[in-house]
Amino acid sequence: MSLSVSDYINKPLRILLFPFSLLYGVITWIRNTLYDRGILTEINFDIPTIAVGNLSVGGTGKTPHIEYLIRLLQQHYYVATLSRGFNRTTKGYLFADETATALTIGDEPMQFYHEFPDIAVGVGERRGLALPQLLMDAPDTEVVLLDDAFQHRSIKPGLNLMITEYNRLFTKDFIVPFGRLRESRQGYARADGIIVSKCPLDMNAGTRQKIRKEINPMAHQQLYFTALKYGSCYHFLTDEKETILPGTGIMVACGIANPQPLLEYLLMQSKEVKLLRFPDHYYYREDDLDKMQDGLSQLASSYKMIVTTEKDAVRLRLLEEKIAVMKLPLFVIPMNVYFLFDEGETFNQYIFEYINGARAKQYDE
Repeated sequence: MSLSVSDYINKPLRILLFPFSLLYGVITWIRNTLYDRGILTEINFDIPTIAVGNLSVGGTGKTPHIEYLIRLLQQHYYVATLSRGFNRTTKGYLFADETATALTIGDEPMQFYHEFPDIAVGVGERRGLALPQLLMDAPDTEVVLLDDAFQHRSIKPGLNLMITEYNRLFTKDFIVPFGRLRESRQGYARADGIIVSKCPLDMNAGTRQKIRKEINPMAHQQLYFTALKYGSCYHFLTDEKETILPGTGIMVACGIANPQPLLEYLLMQSKEVKLLRFPDHYYYREDDLDKMQDGLSQLASSYKMIVTTEKDAVRLRLLEEKIAVMKLPLFVIPMNVYFLFDEGETFNQYIFEYINGARAKQYDE
């Protein structure tokens, strides 16, 4: 999702948006109440389903957490992902195949399809209708990951994981457009597991306890803390790995909700880092490649490179031939989730216990 209006305006003007936040909050409260009372129906599926989402719009690190789950599960089960397919040019249900692009299925689903060719990837706005279609297209599926599904309550997931960002906890945020929440803070009660993402790698136990007290998880909720770790860059066209040397001039070209963690990481690798920023989920045009080339020429370092994210890379694939002709030194930097406080194995066990329990119940019935 894109940033909220409040991210682009100053504080005095934000006050004027508060009544709209109240109105939006009432609308979402009514909707959630209708679901909670069974007036609107949540569909239960026998197959294990894990929803990964957030209360806020964009920037919490949802995609790398889904990728973590894919890597964890694909060695043991046939995995499928189901997304809305945000900002795509198509409508309705689509099953990803060799003809898929970021335009047809959305950038995040395309990223899953590109990075994990052995899993099934489907998109559809009406997930309650899309999931049966996905299971018909991929009948061997044993686990479904529901992407960005915390507010999409037409499906009742077996396990609901909610992500909140370390620097902007949902407990301190407000409903859009005054803040970035898509519903009231009380919506966190639907979560089975809460993940505080983008934490500092050196976060201490005192900070952990402070955040735990702030969130105050319910008895049924598990709380985890994760950080992002960046891997080695690889060439956009050849996949050849590249080491960032201290004297390298780096131009960061990206259209993601929050590029700040990436900039901070790259500034630890090089003293010359420039940002060419585009809107979240932006589809690049040929003249944007010219901007990248111009920005590159303005760097003082003798060795220069353009660095982008994996999410941007699937959108840039639409211009792959032009990038090859221009010989742009374009490199992609992967981003992985790392569980703090040695809780990675605990989280993995939590996921496997849910799936095994759901599968046992499925077979018993």
